[in-house]
Amino acid sequence: MGRMHAPGKGISSSALPYRRTPASWVKTTPEEVIESICKLAKKGLTPSQIGVILRDSHGVAQVRFVTGNKILRILKSNGLGPELPEDLYHLIKKAVAVRKHLEKFRKDADSKFRLILIESRIHRLARYYKTAGQLAPNWK
Repeated sequence: MGRMHAPGKGISSSALPYRRTPASWVKTTPEEVIESICKLAKKGLTPSQIGVILRDSHGVAQVRFVTGNKILRILKSNGLGPELPEDLYHLIKKAVAVRKHLEKFRKDADSKFRLILIESRIHRLARYYKTAGQLAPNWK
């Protein structure tokens, strides 16, 4: 699939192993993984940051293979899910940073154009999340 606002058709992606069972050297139980996910979420980390910490520090390659559920589903079932989806949150954060930059440098035409592209991505994602029921219908 091509990029939304660029001509590239990059195909690089991570290749997960075919076996969906945890590796033989993983000794952590699903309960321990769920407990550490909840602990990290209470510190204010996002689901992707939790996944990186579990991968690098705890040796859990894929939470889904160990627990049978994804990190976000585990967080939502424990009432710790984020109120805004993570991708939408980061797009909004980026748009705010570009707006702040444009206040300082008003003539930066390229940033104005990029801000339009970022905001169109925000509107497209928001439309998807509204139809999927993850955002309120009156969310702006």
